[in-house]
Amino acid sequence: MSTPPAVLSAAQPAPDHSPGILPAREIAALWDAGVIAAPVAPADRQIQPASLDLRLGETAYRVRASFLPGPDEPVARKLDSLKLHEIDLRDGAVLETGCVYLVPLLEALDLPDGLAAAANPKSSTGRLDVFTRVIADGAVEFDQIPMGYRGPLYAEISPRTFSVLVRTGSRLSQLRLRRGHAAVSPEDMRRLQAEAGLIQSSAAEAPINDARGITLSVDLEGEGQNGLVGYRAKRHSGLIDMDRVGAYDVLDFWDPVHVRGNGRIILDPDEFYILASREAVQIPADYAAEMVPYDPLVGEFRVHYAGFFDPGFGAAEADGAGARAVLEVRSHEVPFILEHGQIIGRLVYEHMAGRPDTLYGQDLGSNYQRQGLKLSKHFRPLESGA
Repeated sequence: MSTPPAVLSAAQPAPDHSPGILPAREIAALWDAGVIAAPVAPADRQIQPASLDLRLGETAYRVRASFLPGPDEPVARKLDSLKLHEIDLRDGAVLETGCVYLVPLLEALDLPDGLAAAANPKSSTGRLDVFTRVIADGAVEFDQIPMGYRGPLYAEISPRTFSVLVRTGSRLSQLRLRRGHAAVSPEDMRRLQAEAGLIQSSAAEAPINDARGITLSVDLEGEGQNGLVGYRAKRHSGLIDMDRVGAYDVLDFWDPVHVRGNGRIILDPDEFYILASREAVQIPADYAAEMVPYDPLVGEFRVHYAGFFDPGFGAAEADGAGARAVLEVRSHEVPFILEHGQIIGRLVYEHMAGRPDTLYGQDLGSNYQRQGLKLSKHFRPLESGA
């Protein structure tokens, strides 16, 4: 088995700055200080306004099952007993649906006290139903890297609907670094909603805004005369190269879902849907946000979130006018009726430790600014009326 990338130097103490999510310039400084390390330099646009894209390493391991290493246990030790075979990613390789893979990432961490990290799938990963989580040595939960962690990172990858082509350097996950307590209080959230219109909706009722975030609901009224409300993934379709943008025809992979006046759809069990929120979202420059589940007891369905929203997403100051949240939905076990306006998630806002120099949508080639109902960046726009 190949050796995961090592941390290149001892961590330097984090600068004494405000608590919150670190902006791009601080992420870059941590890389220069060896807190973030990799055997190659950062790639173009790898550092985003409030996050760092994580790159796949040279080898993928097909494993028998998903796992967590547990306290004081290295991932590599567990991997030795669970791997089925190794796959060389340097020239590209196919990850097949229904299989679980573990890939050492190029990036490693040497976090100082006071600085923790959290990971999430990138938006384009989630919209392809590629289930992706980050694991650290000694982890007891996925996607969470505690203060003081020093060691490699791994991506667990399980394509659910489409088989995908990946290679060394492909970016499926992203990492946020958080100093101290970053959550925005309910009182400040209500003030921000009143002053900045964080969540904009045509509904008569206001979204619920409490300590768990601002609620978002699903749009099932649709777009255009045909009432397009979403897409259902086709099974047994072709291969998708994760690094190709605008390369695929929508109808080769998706069936459009239309609603004609009744404001509801029936989710078929274990089918994957792309829908959109009824509300338009704005993330002001001094804040970041994350989508979290609303309540697992609201029905027999699950919304999978590629949940990080960067500063400037949908915001007027970054050439946005509100952007809807895209929802990745799957029903389990039984068919489930989803109604227009049904609450399906919450948006939790956090303070930035500093305003980013460049916001989402500002000269970054951001794929989802001003988005409505939108598939991942891999697909060409669908002709109107389809």
